[in-house]
Formats: sequence, structure tokens, C-alpha cells
Amino acid sequence: MTLPPADGGDPPPGRGDSVRFAVQSRRVVLIGWAFAVCSLVMVPWTVGIFLTLPTRQQSHHYDLAWGGFDVGLMAVLAFTAYAAVRRSRWLAVAASVTAALLVTDAWFDVVTAPRPRERLLAIAMAAVVELPLAAICIWLSLTGQELAEHQVALALRRRYTPVRRTKR
Repeated sequence: MTLPPADGGDPPPGRGDSVRFAVQSRRVVLIGWAFAVCSLVMVPWTVGIFLTLPTRQQSHHYDLAWGGFDVGLMAVLAFTAYAAVRRSRWLAVAASVTAALLVTDAWFDVVTAPRPRERLLAIAMAAVVELPLAAICIWLSLTGQELAEHQVALALRRRYTPVRRTKR
């Protein structure tokens, strides 16, 4: 049994919403399979990259590439901070993006370090700063999702709580 809205607003979700949810769910699964195919297509591509690219390559704008990456990382860190402080519904997404960029930064810092001493420093930074921050971001992402779901549940409960009348 569904409760009527207390404020005269939209009725609670009904059969039409179930059908729409089922269609949307099938689309998500279809897109998931398309991504699986894309990942399989990447196998020969990646093997080819490993076999054909040189092990050393001078790069123009190396500083611009890393500086630009760090600007992006700084922006998503700031957005994650903002989303966490505001308990925003965007926290899960922001924290996930930040975690991915932190892991990517750690990986490329380590594998592109030109000398052993610089590689050790990159490994230390990854172990002490970047990977622990990424782990915290993953926790924030999961927690942020739970918070968002809880906020929706509370909003729905407030919206569909019947008004009780007292006897006189």
C-alpha cells in the first residue's frame, strides 16, 4: 500500500515508474556489455603499443603535460573538498575521480622517473601521500553514496508521511 503525498504533490512511484526503471536498467546492462567489448578490443591494441613503442622518447612540452595534469588534480581535490564539506550529492563522483587521478599520478610518477634516486622518491610519495589519499577518496566515495541515498530516503519519508489528525 502506498501512502498519498502529505503536501498534495506528486503521488508515490507507481507501475509506470517500475517499467521506466526496468527499461533504464536494461540500457545500463547493454552499455556495460559494450564497455566489456571495448575492453577486449583494447587487448591487441595494448599489446601492439608495448611491442612497437620505443622504450625511450624525448617529449616536447613534458612540463606542460605534467603541470596541466597537476592543475586538473588540484581542481578535483578542491571539488572533492567542497563536496565533502557541503555533504553534496556529487561527493561520490568527485571522490572517485580524485582517487583515479591520484593512482594515475602515482603510477606515472614512478614509471617515468629518469633516475633511481628520483624513482625512490616517487615510490615514497606514492606510498605515503598519493595512494593513502586515493584510499581515503574511495572511502569518501562509498560513504558519499550512502549519505546521498540516506538523504533521498529521508526526503521521501518526509514527503509521503501522512498527516495525523488529533481527536477533539
